[in-house]
Amino acid sequence: MVQKTNTTTSSAHFLPENTLLLDAVGEGIYGFDLQGNAVFINPAAQRMTGWRNDELLGKNIHNCHHHSHADGSPYPQESCPIYQTLKDGVAREVAQDVFWRKDGSSFPVLYSSTPVYQGSVMVGVIAIFRDISVQKQTELSLRQALNQVQALSEQLAAENHELQQALADKTGNMGIKGSSPVMAHLLQQIHLVANTNSTVLICGESGTGKELVARNLHQLSRRKHKLMVSVNCAAFSPSLLESELFGHEKGAFTGANTQRKGKFEQADKGTLFLDEVAELSLEAQSKLLRVIQEQEFQRLGGSSNIKIDIRLIAASHHNLLERVEQGLFRMDLYYRLNVFPIHVPPLRDRLEDMPELVESMLLNISKKLAKKITCVSQAGMAELKAYHWPGNVRELQNILEREAILSQASELDIHQLPFKELSKIKPSANRQTLAQAQATHIRHTLEQLNWQISGEHGAAKQLGLPASTLRSKMQKLGIVRQDTTSRQPNNDKNP
Repeated sequence: MVQKTNTTTSSAHFLPENTLLLDAVGEGIYGFDLQGNAVFINPAAQRMTGWRNDELLGKNIHNCHHHSHADGSPYPQESCPIYQTLKDGVAREVAQDVFWRKDGSSFPVLYSSTPVYQGSVMVGVIAIFRDISVQKQTELSLRQALNQVQALSEQLAAENHELQQALADKTGNMGIKGSSPVMAHLLQQIHLVANTNSTVLICGESGTGKELVARNLHQLSRRKHKLMVSVNCAAFSPSLLESELFGHEKGAFTGANTQRKGKFEQADKGTLFLDEVAELSLEAQSKLLRVIQEQEFQRLGGSSNIKIDIRLIAASHHNLLERVEQGLFRMDLYYRLNVFPIHVPPLRDRLEDMPELVESMLLNISKKLAKKITCVSQAGMAELKAYHWPGNVRELQNILEREAILSQASELDIHQLPFKELSKIKPSANRQTLAQAQATHIRHTLEQLNWQISGEHGAAKQLGLPASTLRSKMQKLGIVRQDTTSRQPNNDKNP
């Protein structure tokens, strides 16, 4: 228990005998008696708070300029560290607090409260405080500068990544090679739509060069001097993909220690290429649809809308319309993306382009491997033209590079093609395609149910499909009831 003495005596003993030194220091200094009333206030404290000596001496200072927290919420005296020191005699130091001036404004302070003893008896408390507004402003400016540096660093990293991709494309054949009719049609489509802001959906099998088509669209557009940012939607989990596309605020999720710009912001005024767009989760599809419609979005964990100006190009090796029917892709997003569809033909449909493709690829491979490889042998070219190319142009490039690594001559021979034996197997006469198998199964089910489509006992229920989807499939597969002798059926029994 703190020993208490006569107030007048303790206050008199507590008053400094020589105040010249205390008056000269830059920190604010208060002296309190055991009742918490001010008995000494130096000039620095008066300058910082705006309160004069005659207004505070003998009064409870806490009620004058320490009555509230920084947010304005009440600060009870019993919670004040200075008055807690008066009760228990324990020295304290506080780094995050504010004092209130006489004019109602506040300033951040660093202060300490230290008990003062006369012999073994505590007679009061000294509080020393310092205005740290400049320090706080410096810290804030430093944090802002660091955030700007981080944002610029991320932007430079993104630009560097895109430039490296562009350089790789240019050194690895930026142009689209081929003079076959299907390629002539493809190039015509590219030139028609390139200089517009219309959304383009590029379809085609894996390895056909969909990203190369996207880069040509960007290079021929008015946005060619800005970035083209590419995102492989299949390379990220749904949660990470949203962060990759939209960015995130600090603290948006575990591990989000800083704010991060997403691909949409990086592609502002330029082009965003979404490869394998069918892999987007339904939630991400919904957000993408909103971005396309309104040209704005929110970062993960954010609340403010960010306006952007982008040209969107999407690509997929899936049939998106089938994904819509399966409930895996939003129909409204499909129609937003499918403004101008471009189909990239598979290599087996343009075998007449093989010599031109091989010549271009060998030129790049020779530079890469530092070898002088001029051509493929006549027999090798025949092998290449006879192959079915499931991996398309990408597979061709890989095979040529592998043969070039193994070869010591300037003319390449093609020694082994993957799945070559399988490619020689001719389709059986009774083998059906997937579409044919579907048509057979649907027709058989309809015949078993007397061509009733909807209802509890209809074919749609039996096949596990909505009636509208079944009718769409029947129309697509050409399934029509051929029973001309029957009367006009009702809607439930007629597709």
